Amino acid sequence: MSERRECVDAYLVAGGRYHDIDFARIELLKLLAEHPHVRVKVASDYRDTQGIADSSFLVTYTCDLRPSEEEQSALADFVEGGGRWLALHGTNAALDFKPQGVEAPRNFPTLSHVLGSQFIAHPPIQNYRIEKRAPDHPLVHGIEEFETDDELYLCEYHDFEKLEVLLDCQYAGQAEGFAESDWTDADRHLVMYLRPLGKGAVLYNTLGHCRGHWDMRPAMDYFPRVERCSWEKPAYYELLRRSLRWCLGEL
Repeated sequence: MSERRECVDAYLVAGGRYHDIDFARIELLKLLAEHPHVRVKVASDYRDTQGIADSSFLVTYTCDLRPSEEEQSALADFVEGGGRWLALHGTNAALDFKPQGVEAPRNFPTLSHVLGSQFIAHPPIQNYRIEKRAPDHPLVHGIEEFETDDELYLCEYHDFEKLEVLLDCQYAGQAEGFAESDWTDADRHLVMYLRPLGKGAVLYNTLGHCRGHWDMRPAMDYFPRVERCSWEKPAYYELLRRSLRWCLGEL
């Protein structure tokens, strides 16, 4: 007879644009289902602020999802009050397609402060080596450094000195197609970090790009290839599994 466990309420927000949100949502739900005592509410945006507030932890996979000021304040209250938030890939991204390139408008300052970063640009998808900065931390201990073909997020950071860097990557060069394209003076870029805030914390992992044939509409009717990137790497799934255990207070 299995040990009885207390039910844990979780909230998953999977929504936005330019990514295969359906694929990411299914994969994350499968990982959450490995914890039978976790009950998950699922939404495509942040409007259910009370549902999020009533949850023990929040998981997000989004892109260009721009919460209102009220929603941003509610997210800040959730974390500061002791909530744990696993933020993935484009959660910190807003994208405006302009003739001079893709711009990253700074239009959700509270969200960026809570997350500890805002996406600005990325180089073309290519192989990068992901390196450990806190090799003894249980979230990454024993995971070998690995290469992955993904979007390497080039970000603007908030409270950088308070961020606990777990994984990062070295890159200096151009981010073609973005308005802020010159990153030749850059060096290391955070890939996975912890951002403590109040009584809670955010765990951010910028990896995990995915896109299908129909995910660039209306900018493009049909995208020619399916992209799965780090979702094809066993190390990424191990990071996600450990991240969910962190959400549950087990790491």
